[in-house]
Amino acid sequence: MEKRLMDVNELSEYISMPVPTIYTYVSTGKIPSNCIKHIGRALKFEVRAVNRWISETSAVQTSAPKRK
Repeated sequence: MEKRLMDVNELSEYISMPVPTIYTYVSTGKIPSNCIKHIGRALKFEVRAVNRWISETSAVQTSAPKRK
């Protein structure tokens, strides 16, 4: 069975991003709120929403016009 929620350390490993950067992205809204679940004081990240966010972000970056 696939794990549904990840903590910040698991997300860091999953997307190869440093933990401090994840906290910065959360506080600035770069990680969409639908990816984030607050359980008490802990931040959890929903795997399916994170996968969608990564797919959407990748699609936007690959379709952006190239600079000359």
